[in-house]
Amino acid sequence: MDKARAREAQLTKPAGSLARLEELAAWAAGWQGAHPPKAERIQALVFAGNHGIAARGVSAFPAEVTVQMVANFEAGGAAINQLCQSAGADLGVHALDLENPTADFTVEPAMSEAECAAAFELGRDRVADDADLLCLGEMGIANTTSAAALACALFGGDPADWIGRGTGVDDAGLTRKVETVTAGLAKHAAALDDPLVALCCLGGRELAAMAGAILGAREKRVPVLLDGFICCAAAAVLQAAQSGALDHCVAAHRSAEPGHSRLLAALGMTPLLDLGLRLGEGSGAALAAHIVKAAIATHVGMATFAEAGVSEKS
Repeated sequence: MDKARAREAQLTKPAGSLARLEELAAWAAGWQGAHPPKAERIQALVFAGNHGIAARGVSAFPAEVTVQMVANFEAGGAAINQLCQSAGADLGVHALDLENPTADFTVEPAMSEAECAAAFELGRDRVADDADLLCLGEMGIANTTSAAALACALFGGDPADWIGRGTGVDDAGLTRKVETVTAGLAKHAAALDDPLVALCCLGGRELAAMAGAILGAREKRVPVLLDGFICCAAAAVLQAAQSGALDHCVAAHRSAEPGHSRLLAALGMTPLLDLGLRLGEGSGAALAAHIVKAAIATHVGMATFAEAGVSEKS
């Protein structure tokens, strides 16, 4: 990071004029442990899981859409496929036991410790050793409800403050989401002081896998772009468990899901983009990869004052 900052001070521009692009170049160099930083191998991971709470009518779409969308990802027909192609990112899609949804967390923990750990380890193992940047995303009908419950468990507040319309539920569906989250928090209230236990009780396999991938990236010195509300809720588990656990992560965007702004504030993160997206799939992270690539390109490719024969500030 010191080398990146020293180079920035010599480039043909006023000091600090590229603002956050300068910060991103230094961030990438620091976590990659190398200068100059690179953005040649961008990995995108999308994890998919099904949720037992979907049966409570908390989504505008039926649970079978998760399986159908995974097939669409694999066939190259989804938005994330096009965005990864545009960004030059390698996309990996991983479905986690879709035929066996998590339990209804208003009745029992969504996952056993073993189930949660297995999903966590799968995510951790899928991070490529040679990745320069990791983009994370998910697919899972009802997972905005799971993310809202988890965020509320970690950071408190009124459940309704964390809940939005997700895939576009009507007013009755929104009421069911609030009731479901409220019931889940009450059911597991005695166990929610431990963030990892909260993940087991209220999360989903795709959330656990994203948390595992974030840890795996940390271990392999890979900087991470976090997607929207669900991805950030998974990340928040690590931050709640250990301060500084997300220092290698940047929030890619602010989604239209109202709980996401609250969550970003709780995590102390300023997103790179604010486009009103609410798709998931890692779409915001793949878009933000362009910004990181641009930051690195300007940092590496610009001439210094000496090289260009340009007079520096007197």
